[in-house]
Amino acid sequence: MSESRNSQIEHFVAELDETGLADVDELDTSTPPASLWKEAWSKLWRQPIFIVSGVLVLLIVTIAAFPSWFSSGRINCELSNSEARPTSGHIMGFDKQGCDIYADVIFGARPSVLVGVLSMLSVLVLGGVIGSIAGWYGRWADAVLSRLGDIFFAIPIILAAIVFLSAFKDRTGVISVVAIIAIFGWPQMARITRGAVLSLKNADFVTASRALGVSRFTILRRHILPNAAAPMIVTATVALGTYIVLEATLSFLGLGLPLSMRSWGYQISMARDSLKTAPHVLLFPSIALAITVLAFIMLGDAVRDALDPKVKRG
Repeated sequence: MSESRNSQIEHFVAELDETGLADVDELDTSTPPASLWKEAWSKLWRQPIFIVSGVLVLLIVTIAAFPSWFSSGRINCELSNSEARPTSGHIMGFDKQGCDIYADVIFGARPSVLVGVLSMLSVLVLGGVIGSIAGWYGRWADAVLSRLGDIFFAIPIILAAIVFLSAFKDRTGVISVVAIIAIFGWPQMARITRGAVLSLKNADFVTASRALGVSRFTILRRHILPNAAAPMIVTATVALGTYIVLEATLSFLGLGLPLSMRSWGYQISMARDSLKTAPHVLLFPSIALAITVLAFIMLGDAVRDALDPKVKRG
């Protein structure tokens, strides 16, 4: 009886796959593999936050570089227009001295952005050099430079800037503000660079370069630093907005840029007395400062998401 049942059971056999295993496992070598930067760039263009922040940063940089394209000038100041409300010809109104706020905001972009960019580049170079030396050469160089970085890291940058710029108040300018930020702002960049260099120090391509007899400095310059640049660029982009705020804070306290440069921090400082009577005097330079800082921070976040494999999204 069991034999009759087994004879009634139909057996289905799957058809053989015509594709061989060799074809399945074969790699596509027709196109070269995408580099980290090319892959990150293609991913950035798919992020709305990068497009929005990139457009804002491009607009801000253009205004700072060519303010005359967006405003005829800020020379015409009449006390009869003191704290006047916005009108059709003056969309932001007038400040306490009767100067056009729109022109002040446009021309105030250059010193604020200039200090931020120069500070970012100075910190990137100084912190990058110190961090790469400490991480690559190690031993006593790492110990000395790391302890030196801890000392500077323990000093609040805003406090150091207030102390030094107060002592040399008659010599304040773009160079002095940038120098103070670079001197007391490099430890964070140095730590980021040191960590990136240490993570690449024992990589296979470094071992191969050593076996070929390449000098240590050449390996650091040609192989280590280009591969460690991603976290450095992300940190520098985010820090740029912080440095613009720092300059505005110092100018607000009367310790930053000269009054003749009329940066956003100076404009906010001059407008604080008009907060109750004419709030628009304080509103517009504050909005310009906030949008600029937000744009650079958003850009840094977008670049971080594209370059950092730990936060990559599927």
